[in-house]
Amino acid sequence: MRLIKCPRCELNYIAPEEGDCKICKREMKGESQQEEIELCTVCNEQPALPGKDVCLFCLKEMNANEDRNAEETENPVDEASLGGIDPVSAMDEIIPDIPEDIPQHEYDEIESDLSLEEMEEEESEDEDEEDEE
Repeated sequence: MRLIKCPRCELNYIAPEEGDCKICKREMKGESQQEEIELCTVCNEQPALPGKDVCLFCLKEMNANEDRNAEETENPVDEASLGGIDPVSAMDEIIPDIPEDIPQHEYDEIESDLSLEEMEEEESEDEDEEDEE
């Protein structure tokens, strides 16, 4: 069975023996198209706003929560919650003692391993070898 486009709207496909598509028949009878109402994905009670998946109440709640979270991130630590601890002095206790002095011979090895100039020279040599072959 081959389908053809509806002769009235030329959008929907119908069987050749049908005169018009279901939508055109409904329009000719004067019936309005019943759209399915989408419910809010959060509360599943209220209809969702057009173009959104949440209702107005849930959207307001979400925006209020975002505002509260933004205020909390601006002032993440309350001075009273520290209990009289000086935050700078407490940091000294947290940071472990790591020797900062690297012996010169180790520093030279690290620097030579990480040298971009040396890597560029090696790459250009590799390219030259490939070109010669």
